[in-house]
Amino acid sequence: MKNCLMILVLTIVSMRTYGQDSLQDRVFEENIQSVRLFPQSTEFATQMSSPAISLQANTPLLLSFDDIAFDPDMYSVRLIHCDMDWTPSDLKENDYLEQFNEFNITDYNYSIDTRIPYIHYNFVIPRVTKSGNYVVQVYRGREQDKTIITRRFMVFDNSIQVGAKVVPPSQTEYRRKQQQLNINLNYKGREVLDPRTGLRVVIRQNQRWDNIITDLKPTMVREDLKTVAFELFDGTNAFFAGNEFRFVDLRYVRARGNNVAKVQMEEDVVYAETMVEKARPSSAYSQYLDMNGQYVIFNFERQNHDLEGEYMLATFNLNAEGITETPYLVGALTNWGRVPDAKMELNKKTNTYQATLLLKQGWYDYQFAYKTDEGWNMSPIEGDHFETENEYEVLVYFRDVGSRYDELVGYSNVNPNKRRL
Repeated sequence: MKNCLMILVLTIVSMRTYGQDSLQDRVFEENIQSVRLFPQSTEFATQMSSPAISLQANTPLLLSFDDIAFDPDMYSVRLIHCDMDWTPSDLKENDYLEQFNEFNITDYNYSIDTRIPYIHYNFVIPRVTKSGNYVVQVYRGREQDKTIITRRFMVFDNSIQVGAKVVPPSQTEYRRKQQQLNINLNYKGREVLDPRTGLRVVIRQNQRWDNIITDLKPTMVREDLKTVAFELFDGTNAFFAGNEFRFVDLRYVRARGNNVAKVQMEEDVVYAETMVEKARPSSAYSQYLDMNGQYVIFNFERQNHDLEGEYMLATFNLNAEGITETPYLVGALTNWGRVPDAKMELNKKTNTYQATLLLKQGWYDYQFAYKTDEGWNMSPIEGDHFETENEYEVLVYFRDVGSRYDELVGYSNVNPNKRRL
C-alpha cells in the first residue's frame, strides 16, 4: 500500500481510447473511506449527482471523506487541469486558477460516539477560470508524492448546445437489450472551422468511466444551420441497458433494513449481512427505484449523518448456482470494481460467493459482474432490458486553433425515465 503513494501518473483501465498516463478516481490508503465529490447542497439526494458543474455555477463541488483514525492529519489539495483523455493539459496553474494551487483542508470534525472512530473532512472545490476536465489531488502534508485521493470532475461552459435522447437501438437483434443515444449539436455559439473533426463527443453511462463511448463520427452536418447530428446505425452509439441495480439498506444498526439478513452489534464493530442474491439473466424485467449504482450516506437513528454514522462490516452474498466464473461486486461502493475487496470468494459451506466491505451507514446500489479483458460483463448475471432506467452524460470537447487545452463546451445529462430513491 505504501509504495502506491509514489504513483501520481496512473494506469487507466478504460477500454476504448484513454492512454496509459490518464489520471483516475483512486483512493490510495485503506483508512480513507466514503470518498464523495458532488454539488454542495443540504439535500442528501445531491450525493448521487455527477461531479459536473457549469463554469458560471454559483454552487461549488464538495469533496467529502473519512479518515479512520483517532487524530486528524494535515491534508493538502491541488487541482490538475486535464485534456479530454484525462492526461494533464499544457495549461499553467495560473491559467485556470486565480490563487496559488495548494489548499489546506481545515474543515474536519471527530465522529460522535461511534464504535469505529474516524475524522470527517470536507473541502469546497475552488472556482476555476477554464472549462474542461479536472482532477482534485489530496495529499498528506505538503508532499505531493504522498497522494491519498484523486477524483475527477468536469467544468463546462455550454457554448455548444447539446440535444440527446435515448431511442431503441438501430441493430434489430439488440432491440430488447440495448439503449441508443442520438445526439444533435448546435454550434452557433462558437466559431468551429471543421465540425466533423473539431467537436469530439464522449458518452458515459451511470457515471462510469470504464465503458465510455468516444470517437463518434457525425452522420450529418448542416453548416448553414450550424448543426451536427450523431444518429448512427452501426451500434457504436449504443450501450447494453443492463438491469435495475440491486440495493442494500444499511441506514439502521438496531434493525434490519431492506435486503439485510441480519445485523450484529459488537462492542467495537457492527456486522451486517445481505440476503442471498441469485443470478437473474433471464428473469422478467421488474421496475423499482434505484440510484444507478451510486450510494448515499444517511441514517434514521441519529441526526448528523456525517459524524454519527456507524461503519459496518457488510458481507454481500450471491448464490453460486449458475455462476461460471469468479464474480465481482461493482458499483460506486467499490469504485466500480477497482478495490481489492470487490472480488468475491466462494464459501463452500453455504455455496455462496461473498465479499465483505467496510461501509458507512447509508443506502448502497450494486451489481455483480465478470471481469474480462474488455471490462466488466454484467449481462450473464444481471441480464439486459431496454426498459432499464439509466443515466447518461454527453460531453462535447473542442480545441480551438492555437489553443493549449481541450475545452468542455457542451454537457447534457440524459435520464428520460428517471426514477430515483
